Amino acid sequence: MVEKIRLLILCAFRYIILYFAMSNTYTQIHIQVVFAVHSRQSLINADWKDKLYKYITGIIQNNNHKVLQINGMPDHIHILFGMRPTQSLSDLMKQVKQDSSKWINKQGFVNSKFSWQSGYGAFSYSKSEVPKIINYIKNQEEHHKKIAFQDEYLKLLKDFNVDYDARYILKSVL
Repeated sequence: MVEKIRLLILCAFRYIILYFAMSNTYTQIHIQVVFAVHSRQSLINADWKDKLYKYITGIIQNNNHKVLQINGMPDHIHILFGMRPTQSLSDLMKQVKQDSSKWINKQGFVNSKFSWQSGYGAFSYSKSEVPKIINYIKNQEEHHKKIAFQDEYLKLLKDFNVDYDARYILKSVL
């Protein structure tokens, strides 16, 4: 009982600190994240992808961020969202990937154990670029008729001048 009270006090204290620390903070942060299914397997099925997108949207919104667009292909996902400065991107992505993997496995959508490939790409955009990125994410199926995912991902990294180690970029299907 004492431990529960102590935990409750710590949670309340953390909330108060965040509230006052962030009460005079104004931001406009638009992030696109891209991440792949483990081994780039095409496991995200059209029959349940919308449920997955809603589940991931819920995770992000429950962390006080705003999803602007989510879509993908059977082997990867793109998410554009407005990010609040109350959480690190790495903590959010860890939660999104862990919780959605557990949910997919619990739902029994795939015959084997589902997991996301480690890591992700994250790219920031100005407000004026947001409509273009929303459209780009909405039209993933059409877009990937012209360009492979690996080429798309490498282009994003190059366009944003992101240093990367080719040994760790999008491990191919086994």
